[in-house]
Amino acid sequence: MKIFAHSNMDIIPVLAGIAHLVFVVWLYLHIPVLPWWQLLPLCTLYAISISWNINGVSHNFLHNPYFNSQVLNRAFSLVESLAIGFSQAFYTWVHNRHHSGNSDRPDASGETIDWLSIYRHGKGGQPENVWGYAFKSFFRDDIKRLYQSLYKQSPANARFGIFELICLAAMVMAMVWHDWKALLVMAVFNYLGNCLSSLNGYYEHLNGNPDMPIAWGVSSYNRIYNWLWFNNGYHAEHHFRPRMHWTKMRAFHQQIADEQRAARVHTISTCHALGFLAPENKAA
Repeated sequence: MKIFAHSNMDIIPVLAGIAHLVFVVWLYLHIPVLPWWQLLPLCTLYAISISWNINGVSHNFLHNPYFNSQVLNRAFSLVESLAIGFSQAFYTWVHNRHHSGNSDRPDASGETIDWLSIYRHGKGGQPENVWGYAFKSFFRDDIKRLYQSLYKQSPANARFGIFELICLAAMVMAMVWHDWKALLVMAVFNYLGNCLSSLNGYYEHLNGNPDMPIAWGVSSYNRIYNWLWFNNGYHAEHHFRPRMHWTKMRAFHQQIADEQRAARVHTISTCHALGFLAPENKAA
């Protein structure tokens, strides 16, 4: 029986996700003994790793669960929840809404289908200010509403999301008991990591076209970025075909490149998180 549901290449993000959790635990245990000149770059790396996991390992997993076995998929979902610091099951639901709305503009009542839309808290039909979006998004999660919304679709997934949060809470309580000061340091950089992820998401859609499926997303074809982030740069392609496996994104881009040029799909030369430095955004 095949272990992996879609590709044996998925062993790479699986090992990366496990390694990330190991790194999180290792860093927490070593915060009290590391000198500041080692601690600061390692905590910065931790913050970056949060965004990297959310937008790479975790993101590809929610679209194409890595394993044939439901047990293994649940186990890896829990690993991801502990590594990132929130429920993978709940993230999956929010992200699926993201693809239902594709960063849509608010309707007459001021609501968006996509809870992550860059237009949701903007004014006059314009995107929200990038720094407001980056630093405020973390505090906008409504766990109760999220749970109730997911429960209507899948009670089992909603309950598993609660289980993931309970496990995460247990890990946090153990950390508080062992060394609350180290946990406080981790919490600050976890927040910054989530801000980086929101910054990443902002530039995945700024100057995209919410009304044209092929142009819903904004792509970056920077090779190093795509190599490290499991082809997350192919974001216009991803929104056009959300269930396409991450290993097939480059070939798919080549297949539809002419259509993308005709639709004037926006692309940037930097990675998404550095979109504020992209000359293409300044010229748009």
